[in-house]
Amino acid sequence: MTQNERIYIILLLLAISFGVFIYFLEKWKRKRPAQMDELDGHDFEYYCAELLRICGYKSVEVTKGSGDFGADILCEKDGVSYAIQCKCYETSVGVHAVQEIYAGKDYYDKMVGVVMSNQYFTKPAVQMAKKLNIMLFDRDCMKKMISSASMKKAG
Repeated sequence: MTQNERIYIILLLLAISFGVFIYFLEKWKRKRPAQMDELDGHDFEYYCAELLRICGYKSVEVTKGSGDFGADILCEKDGVSYAIQCKCYETSVGVHAVQEIYAGKDYYDKMVGVVMSNQYFTKPAVQMAKKLNIMLFDRDCMKKMISSASMKKAG
């Protein structure tokens, strides 16, 4: 084997090793929980409030912890007032969250009720939300908001 062949084999092995490293790094990054998944309920409310502020919501207010009457955040955007229920769960969010914000929206006299979660919603929760005109911000929506917020912070 010539010196050039040895160098070629070493470079080929390095390139393959680098490719394998990148593959496993990307796979590991996809499995890691998002920052929002590691928060407790109270911290998740403040996380959501800050995210809403960055995304252009005004007068963002986190309600008191207990006895919040079904709404964790009150805010407005483009002349529309919102009552938001935040749910940081490990599993899908059910109808109870939709019921809470439906009551909270009326209690605080807001125009729109929203359930904001780091997870997805059960089929019954989606059906109830449609019937009651409640908006659902699921994991995918949150990721889009986070991405948008990151771009706004960077720019």
